[in-house]
Amino acid sequence: MEQMLLKCLVFLVVITPIEVLSLVLLAKALEESPEEQQLVALIPYGDQRLKPRRTKLYVFLTVAICLLTTCLMMYFLFPRSIAVVPSGLNASTISFDNSTSSIILNMTNILNVTNNNFYPVYVAQLGIEVLHKTVVIGKKTVMTQLDIRPLQSAQILYSVSSTIMDTNTYKICTWIKIKVHNVLLHIQGTLTCSYLSHSEQLSFEKYQYVDCRDGVLLS
Repeated sequence: MEQMLLKCLVFLVVITPIEVLSLVLLAKALEESPEEQQLVALIPYGDQRLKPRRTKLYVFLTVAICLLTTCLMMYFLFPRSIAVVPSGLNASTISFDNSTSSIILNMTNILNVTNNNFYPVYVAQLGIEVLHKTVVIGKKTVMTQLDIRPLQSAQILYSVSSTIMDTNTYKICTWIKIKVHNVLLHIQGTLTCSYLSHSEQLSFEKYQYVDCRDGVLLS
């Protein structure tokens, strides 16, 4: 019995007060009931831990970055106009049918297309109508399959064969005494483009004079 008391005294002398406190807290934690372990600790509202530094700065930077990203996306992805401008006649050939007093006209025209967007535009189809005195004398549909890069331009050459069945026009074009043999044509067209999974039809028109002298080739 005296030996056991001696060992206890030696143990109490060797350990430090901090170690004693740790042992006491550990014993209390082991003795806690499951209900006490589920309790929630409340922190005062004025505690500095609830007011971290630079919170306003972080919020401001997040909002600024979101707004800047949105503005840039709207600027670069906002659809801009695609300019379609007929450039005029590139070449033409004329032939006459004396039996029917008709004029057969083959034209090759130039169409300028400008992509003002920051993304490529695909030109799929070109539809052309040629009119003379409100009468349709020629039609053609061309599958272009042309890709136009961002902020770039491209030219489309298209040929149309037309037949003018008008006696007065035939006389003007075949009368030798007349020095100027011009025929006024009205060209209408639609250009089908697609970009960003969106398809659009662009219309254009042009009034154009064509020299109808026999055997004349304009280039």
